[in-house]
Amino acid sequence: MESLQKKFIIEANEFVNNLEDSLLSLEKNPDDKNKIQEIFRIMHSLKGSGAMFGFDDISEFTHNLENIYDLIRNEKMVVTKELLNVTLASVDHLRNLLNQKSNEEVKNEHQRLTNIINDIINNKNKEEKKDIEIASPIKQVSILRQDIKNQDLKTYFIFFEPNENIFSNGTNPLYLLDELNSMGTCKVFSRLNKIPSIENINVEKCYTYWDVILATSQGINAISDVFIFVEDDCNLEILEIAAYNLFENKFFIEEIENKKFLKENISIDELQKFISTLSNIEVEPEKIDIPEKEVISESIEDVVDEVKPKPKPKEIVTHQIKEKAISTIRVSSEKLDQLMNLVSELVTTQARLLLFAEESKDNELIAIAENVQKLSRQLRENAFDMCLIPIQTLLTRFKRLMRDLSNELNKDVEFITEGAETELDKTIIENIADPVMHILRNSIDHGIESEETRVRLGKPKQGKILLKAFYSGTNVHIMIKDDGVGIDTEKIKEKALKMGIINFETSYSKKELLNLILISGFSTSKNVTDVSGRGVGMDVVKRNIEEIRGEVEIDSVVNEGTTITIKLPLTLSIIDGLLVKINNTCFIIPLSAVDRIYEADRSVLENSFNNIIVFESKQIPFLYLRHEFDITDNCPSKQNLVVVNYEDKQIGLAVDTVVGEYQAVLKPLGKYLNKNEIFSGASILGDGTVALVMDTNKVINKFTN
Repeated sequence: MESLQKKFIIEANEFVNNLEDSLLSLEKNPDDKNKIQEIFRIMHSLKGSGAMFGFDDISEFTHNLENIYDLIRNEKMVVTKELLNVTLASVDHLRNLLNQKSNEEVKNEHQRLTNIINDIINNKNKEEKKDIEIASPIKQVSILRQDIKNQDLKTYFIFFEPNENIFSNGTNPLYLLDELNSMGTCKVFSRLNKIPSIENINVEKCYTYWDVILATSQGINAISDVFIFVEDDCNLEILEIAAYNLFENKFFIEEIENKKFLKENISIDELQKFISTLSNIEVEPEKIDIPEKEVISESIEDVVDEVKPKPKPKEIVTHQIKEKAISTIRVSSEKLDQLMNLVSELVTTQARLLLFAEESKDNELIAIAENVQKLSRQLRENAFDMCLIPIQTLLTRFKRLMRDLSNELNKDVEFITEGAETELDKTIIENIADPVMHILRNSIDHGIESEETRVRLGKPKQGKILLKAFYSGTNVHIMIKDDGVGIDTEKIKEKALKMGIINFETSYSKKELLNLILISGFSTSKNVTDVSGRGVGMDVVKRNIEEIRGEVEIDSVVNEGTTITIKLPLTLSIIDGLLVKINNTCFIIPLSAVDRIYEADRSVLENSFNNIIVFESKQIPFLYLRHEFDITDNCPSKQNLVVVNYEDKQIGLAVDTVVGEYQAVLKPLGKYLNKNEIFSGASILGDGTVALVMDTNKVINKFTN
């Protein structure tokens, strides 16, 4: 049971996330009936599955919420901001319940929200009762007509035959039958003919199946939702057998009580024939005392006759859940991590095998090694795909943050997202949530102005914050852009001079000044708020992004807004690289950064003016890495210039030899070298030597500034 409860918690958390997302969408369009229905169904599923797996507090709490949204979908209540606030607070509370938090604060919150929800339902019931009591007789007739029409009951036949092994996943079929019973008037018939003799019974198997007659106004979809978690573990048929409430027919009731109606193995034709023989429904209209002083144009009896359902044979509608092929499976993140580790080890072993094969000069062994290399590459790509997660998974959290902060700061902000389908490695996704959250806080707190200020500046009252994700080569960019006040570089310069971070003599570019806000303790904000402005945060953003081999870029225009772009690699564990050598030291340059390779004479590189060389009539600035890395021995006469992309230009990196492409399994450098600025990790080569993996952007930044 414990393993089943863990699975429930995982699935329930997904339900809660979907619920939060739907609520945020509903806030933008409160009349969206599809969203209201979606919210109701999520709550309904949480309630049913919670009770099934022993989470009674979640089931009861969600049941109360479900009642409110049942009223909304039946147009007896309207969506308000206050109601959404309560529901979103309930979403947060459900997360605490799923995390099995049971401290005093959670208990108090549970009671507080339960009281609020019950008050909403009770007040609604009082309003409806009051409306009926004060209504005139003519209005009473109108209300009665509406009530009778709202009771548009239909009768369904449900055949429910669970698989024998349904108990193994924690399902109790009786809970499902009980839920059907709560939907309307219901009769359940147990079928026991498949139960074996007592010596052959396995108590862990289910042999019973059921026939059910249900009169309800909720429809086939609502009935199907009852079986949503067992649809692959049962044979289920839902048949509409009458467009009215069969239980109001005395003859039908007598047949039900005598159990003549549902005999064993009844056919659909027999069922339909029986329904067609039923006499008209006998309805005793409720009498209402009407004061004699009122003149009524039509009697209540006339209203009842007008709206009373007329029984007639109806073609049976079948709704059957068929067995479906499994298209997706749920895999724990630990298993994916283990898979990636095994793939990494395989890539390293494959490199050793290929090196050994080449040294042995055995053609057959070389062919085998090359085939293993192809297979390992395909396996690597498939494993990568399994670990990629769309940025969409983070958006609900960001939308909720923007909603709460805009309300707290009394700012009208439109949050726009683009490229939500863009995928990243799950490890990167886990590490970018907090940095992006902090940037969004800064955008709404310091970036977006108050409505009065925006109007004075000729801007729309509503501010805009855009979060856009897109691919750029083998990297992913996440851009956060606001149309707010922008960042004044003159104020940055003034503050930096006071703090002694920069000096008066040096000239600084706009980009260099903007990058100062990434320094620890630096802030131009005059006011300290609960949201931001304490001088901590942007430096942490930069550090966290760099830990996953990413970069942060800032651009801003005063009174037009600020754009912060996070550049990220697709994955962290294995990269395609270019293996190069300087003397006997091996380095790996990420292949995604490489544009082309030229051969050059050593004398030309060493004697070039201002480290600029011409290839194909094009001037290329370069770094002579032998000098930068202080390597002087065994310098060859012919060297290679690896041209890499850097921002919007190209820069060459001069090395001794280009060995070739290489699948590099990245390993951390350890505590003694992890503070270096230019290497993102290391990889073990096939012969056991270590190659340092260059971060080309940081190499260029370090040796050109």
